[in-house]
Amino acid sequence: MVVELLKLEHPLERSFYEQQAIRDKWSVPKLQRQKKTSLFLRLAAGKDKDAILQLAAQGQIIEQPADLLRDPYVFEFLKISEPHTVSETDLETRLCNHLQPFLLELGKGFTFVGRQYRITLNNTHYRVDLVFYHRILRCFVLIDLKLNEVEHHDIGQMNMYLGYFATEENTEGDNPPIGIILSRDKDELLVEYATYQMNSQLFVQKYQLYLPDREELRRELELTLREAEEHSTNDAP
Repeated sequence: MVVELLKLEHPLERSFYEQQAIRDKWSVPKLQRQKKTSLFLRLAAGKDKDAILQLAAQGQIIEQPADLLRDPYVFEFLKISEPHTVSETDLETRLCNHLQPFLLELGKGFTFVGRQYRITLNNTHYRVDLVFYHRILRCFVLIDLKLNEVEHHDIGQMNMYLGYFATEENTEGDNPPIGIILSRDKDELLVEYATYQMNSQLFVQKYQLYLPDREELRRELELTLREAEEHSTNDAP
């Protein structure tokens, strides 16, 4: 474990993986996988300097639904070559057949409930692709898989699932369910408008079937830190 941590040159990365390995009781293979998929850099993406420093010092702390998210999710363990030709059903089946690395990618606290979870409304049957329960946040997490870009009706459907689970599946002590739509592509403007004044527990995130570009993620991290330092210097009296 120590040898794997010493291989990391960047002190922020090393600190994060050390804290996370202790917090989540990672084995050496799990640590190696998280390093390989650039977990720290993905979690740091889009955060400001203070949040990045906190992430490095404390690891990932799950306190609210947004803390679960990764940008993007990486399913390299499925070993699907590009360009892929799998169907949504095939992708779902492969994820369930590789449940251990899938749960590792989702993060700490997830327990698997079921796939193609049926709900019935007015004698019409619907099925949620994947259902989990999060032990830390004490809520259901619903996941729908999309091969391509998310459409507005996909978001409306997930919102309906959330309403159903909140009313029909939650028991005493459960918090409101979380919905995550995982897609290959994401139209940010469409998602913004389609979720306008909608359930704040609904997220649209991207996934990819190959390892992320580590150097590109690292450049984004360093740019964020550099811009924060420059802003701090300019604001100094």
